[in-house]
Amino acid sequence: MANFTGSDDLHGATFKDVDLSEARFAGADLSRAVLRGVDVQDVEIDGPWLFDGDHFLRVNGVDVRPFVDAELNRRFPGRELRGAKTPEGLRAAWEAVQRTWAQTLERAAALPAGALDESVDGEWSFAQTLRHLVMATDVWLGRAIQRKEQPYHPAGLPNDDDGGGTAAYEDTSVFSATSPSYADVLEARASRVAMVADFLATVTAEVLAEQRDNPHAPEYDETVLSCVHTILDEEWEHHRYAVRDLDALESASGSK
Repeated sequence: MANFTGSDDLHGATFKDVDLSEARFAGADLSRAVLRGVDVQDVEIDGPWLFDGDHFLRVNGVDVRPFVDAELNRRFPGRELRGAKTPEGLRAAWEAVQRTWAQTLERAAALPAGALDESVDGEWSFAQTLRHLVMATDVWLGRAIQRKEQPYHPAGLPNDDDGGGTAAYEDTSVFSATSPSYADVLEARASRVAMVADFLATVTAEVLAEQRDNPHAPEYDETVLSCVHTILDEEWEHHRYAVRDLDALESASGSK
């Protein structure tokens, strides 16, 4: 079976009458791709940036993004608050996502020992997802907003294959070389949740409007508000992944 990686340039390629069934596209750029007369039975698309910018995802001439957004809001009450722009609205948004995470953590705690360190379909384990959220908070709150020189918790897990990778970290040795225990992960995660809550408790509209450097690309500016929005987006997107994988773990263990 052929494998294509980042070194293969397929930009502008045409695939006609080819069999791509059961193909897997991970981290691929499919922007402006056109699919005509294709068989899309049982196709699964996961695009974390689906709702970014003024773009579309048309299926048979219909932009499906608003329908997907509305359905995710229905499944995860409180998600609709993630675009809040006022201090009060952001506090409500943070409380909502953490209530949802609290319920999910209770659900995860019922799984057999070791299950939370298992990868599902090659993705991060549940524990690794929590570690990544520790890192995301450190990048966008500690580094970007608060401008700390070394904001990173050793239990954090950077995403080293996203193109930007570890660009925000001068010294990656701060991260643990071995996987921390799940108890340590929960402790690190709780500390970062509290950090965001403490910041939002006193933030003002004036601070939200202040400029900050993008931690992955310092030549670009962000506002404090956009940094908070990134934190909220990370929380909801990775919660969606976590719930998806918990479904699979529960099914495999017979615990549901």
